[in-house]
Amino acid sequence: MLVAISGGAGFLGLHLARRLVAGGHEVRTLDLAPLDDAALEGRVEELRGDVRRTADVRRLVAGADALVHAAAALPIQVSRAAIRSVNVEGAAVTFAAAAEAGVGRVVLISSTAVYGVPERHPIHEDDPLVGVGHYGESKIEAERLCEAFARRGLETVIVRPKTFVGPERLGVFEILFDWIREGRRIPILGDGSNRYQLLAVEDLVDAAVRCLDAPVAGEALNVGAGTFGTVREDLEGLIEHAGSGSRLRPVPARPAEVVLRGLELAHLSPLAEWHYRTAHKDSFVSIDKARGLLGWEPRLSNVETLCATYDWYLDHRAELRDVGLTHRVPWDQRALGLLRRVS
Repeated sequence: MLVAISGGAGFLGLHLARRLVAGGHEVRTLDLAPLDDAALEGRVEELRGDVRRTADVRRLVAGADALVHAAAALPIQVSRAAIRSVNVEGAAVTFAAAAEAGVGRVVLISSTAVYGVPERHPIHEDDPLVGVGHYGESKIEAERLCEAFARRGLETVIVRPKTFVGPERLGVFEILFDWIREGRRIPILGDGSNRYQLLAVEDLVDAAVRCLDAPVAGEALNVGAGTFGTVREDLEGLIEHAGSGSRLRPVPARPAEVVLRGLELAHLSPLAEWHYRTAHKDSFVSIDKARGLLGWEPRLSNVETLCATYDWYLDHRAELRDVGLTHRVPWDQRALGLLRRVS
């Protein structure tokens, strides 16, 4: 099977390409950035281009049996227009090219950000979609585009992952790991008694691969860890694993939200609205549908995922230099550096 991956040089795209190549599939990727992965050199057809350009996406999907649309602008992009340009307009261009090329199946990697901040848990796939911030809104629009193309004959599946973590996942987690390594106090919004489900990237990859040929056309599927505790329990498990002297420092949620909102508007914080509006609340989804329809079962708990990612971070810390806006490089701590100095 020839599988095309948009956003192939991103965190998920890279792990997905490795899994597919190991499984004997042909893989073609498209990204603005290079793959920069020695293990995939010469084993993947790597295209450089933009999902918003029809010519680039046509090259990606030509002759492909399936497409995983993983390209996305992250919540920390500076404007609604920047996020929407990639997540909505890019999706429209990509789906149109896939339909034109006769791609057998398209798997859209969406997000549980489409559910907003619901009061009832676990969240099910048929619960209302109320996106938080520009990112959540853009993901809802992308899903609606996907459904529109499905009505026109394109076979589609929507995957809604929880925040996924694993080796090479940096972003905001680089800040957490760095502070734990240094034994600093770790600020958490609220008292940490809320349950916040994560997801191992390898478990997300397994779900996405199963979606390529499972009888799930037209479905939307939640995926998340099967085992998770409270935020306090999971972070204390990571701190214990790290042998760190770090302690959790609760921060009143409401005043912190006001401050973080101001820093976000000033482009001085790596935390977007989605992060700080959900971090102190329960946030977990039902994964029964994915279990039943895909025969999928997540392998790693929240703590196991965090610990494995932390170990990778320690082993590769010296290589992590550049500040950027993707999950494969550290984010600029900027204003949080003030908090770091007093933690």
